[in-house]
Amino acid sequence: MLEILRKLCAMEIREGGISDKSFSELSSQEKAKLEPRNGRHYLKAEERRKIRVGLAGGVFDVLHLGHVFMLSEAKKRCDVLAVVIASDAHIAKKGREPVYPQEYRTRMVDFLKPVDVAIAGGKDYTETLARVKPDVIIYGYDQPEFLKPSGVEIIKLHEHLEPEKLKSSKIIKELGL
Repeated sequence: MLEILRKLCAMEIREGGISDKSFSELSSQEKAKLEPRNGRHYLKAEERRKIRVGLAGGVFDVLHLGHVFMLSEAKKRCDVLAVVIASDAHIAKKGREPVYPQEYRTRMVDFLKPVDVAIAGGKDYTETLARVKPDVIIYGYDQPEFLKPSGVEIIKLHEHLEPEKLKSSKIIKELGL
């Protein structure tokens, strides 16, 4: 049961609501957990309440063990882990160009075992929050807690692996990128 809800929730987040095409490919048991809204399909409220959705985010430009560890720790705190990947424009605001474009970084993170769904972030955080509808937002040990929506639990992870070695900025500098 939980596995079905996890699958449907991840589909809903990935597609911004489950499309008619995707809905048509679901089993009758899966379809029974959804309701139509605005031309898409969403988990019924009573089904959605059965799972805890977590939201984590980051740049993930040079993916390393520290990222995987953080996402593994985040996953322990929720049933469905959605990860939002920072836009190329967001990285440029920090004074550098991304090594990999956002689409590539999103696909890489989406393949990681602890991640149920990775999505590209945009300019507007409220749009991402509306799409994911997290019960909890999980921040890494070195991330500022810049989103604190009402009714959403905030968790700051303190666990980390060798930050003196596993920092993207340090790796990028050492590689001369």
